[in-house]
Amino acid sequence: MVAEERRKAQLLQLFSNITSKTKIVEPMKKIHGSLRDRDAVEREIALVMREVLDQGFFKTKLKPLQLAKLVSDFYAGRNDTEIARDLGDEKLSKTVARARIRLKLFRDLDFRMPFDRQDFRDMVDAGLTMKEIAERLNVSPSTLREYRHVLEQEEDHTLDVYLERIKDIMEDRDLTEQMTHSATNDGLGEAIDITEAELAELS
Repeated sequence: MVAEERRKAQLLQLFSNITSKTKIVEPMKKIHGSLRDRDAVEREIALVMREVLDQGFFKTKLKPLQLAKLVSDFYAGRNDTEIARDLGDEKLSKTVARARIRLKLFRDLDFRMPFDRQDFRDMVDAGLTMKEIAERLNVSPSTLREYRHVLEQEEDHTLDVYLERIKDIMEDRDLTEQMTHSATNDGLGEAIDITEAELAELS
């Protein structure tokens, strides 16, 4: 028990140092992930997206912050329509899909093609037009263009350096949330609640 109390005291001291003795207004469990909340993460991703757009690597009507929200929503498990809705316009679903694929945020469904990929590549290499290939594969030209976009982006490594940075940002957020959750479960949350009561008495 002495060791446990000492550990809680150390955790509380660490938290107090971080907050610079600012009055705590709610328990840690209520501000889960606040060290790097979603908005902060999206702002970091938006900076990377701005670099990508400024370099002219791809064109989209979406702004850097919208692209950042797209990434965040994708990792949260939302589909293209849900992401478009979160961006304020469900009609942006196709725009979202193309931007998502350009950023190599693939879904299994993207690769469920009603034709053999190698057959498609062979026809492209043979110089056939998309219309001719669409007729041979019995797929509409617009659908074929979407599949071609997926295959092209899968093989394009232009954005890999930027995408790696985004991946690091997302993994850093996940790690921070896990650490925060762990600290709360390990007694920091209880120590903070105790401190709140003490602060309330002093205020």
